[in-house]
Amino acid sequence: MNTYNINNGIGRTVEFKGLKAQYLFIFAGGSLGILILLMIMYMAGVRSYICLFMGGVTSGVLIGQTFSLNRKYGEHGLMKLRAGKKHPRYIINRKPIFRILRIISKKEAA
Repeated sequence: MNTYNINNGIGRTVEFKGLKAQYLFIFAGGSLGILILLMIMYMAGVRSYICLFMGGVTSGVLIGQTFSLNRKYGEHGLMKLRAGKKHPRYIINRKPIFRILRIISKKEAA
């Protein structure tokens, strides 16, 4: 009887040709955007050689940038970079210090 292993990839991140996690979505979305842009250009009457040239250049830039981001930030680094930008650099407290101390002393007394 044959035995089949199931759920071998549980817990591992998705990887394709070295691209991991969110970089796959960036690459897929960019490729789809380039395809739509080229279709619009072709239907608008732009010469096919110009469309081919623009498609090749923009695809090359997309591939290069996606792989460089993958290499630079790693699997979760881009999400950490975005999350770090949402954190405040410092916290401003505009309450008087006496009010803060009074609230703390009431809680300690109870």
